[in-house]
Amino acid sequence: MPQLSPSQQADLDRQYMRLALAEAQRAADEDEIPIGAVVVAAGRVIAKAHNLTERLTDVTAHAEMQAITAAAAALGGKYLTDCTLYVTVEPCVMCAGAIAWAQLARLVYGAPDEKRGFHRFAPQALHPRTQVTAHVLADDCAAIMQTFFKQKR
Repeated sequence: MPQLSPSQQADLDRQYMRLALAEAQRAADEDEIPIGAVVVAAGRVIAKAHNLTERLTDVTAHAEMQAITAAAAALGGKYLTDCTLYVTVEPCVMCAGAIAWAQLARLVYGAPDEKRGFHRFAPQALHPRTQVTAHVLADDCAAIMQTFFKQKR
């Protein structure tokens, strides 16, 4: 694949984050915490997912975990070394560990999670080669979470 300029990569990151936001909206529509994730390999979406913790009554059914599992199945292997994970909110420590084990090339997230994000508890949790891009469409990603929790109160 040809090398992209920083502005081209930023445009692509926003495009894929919009897909993750659509997944987050699906989660909200299903009364799940609205976090969405998308995995991209070679310019192609190979997995889309959102939180399923309520539906599956499984605290580990985070959007990232669902997307990693689906991407590994799509590629036929557990390592995602040439993939990028887009997720609307900074991953928790559990998901950061899964991202590390999957050896994702890139992690792109929207809104930071000051309370439960991996940066707070385990800033070294990711694989050393994983590149991180934060705050992509962060305001949009935060807004969907804020709206969801305001409606819950």
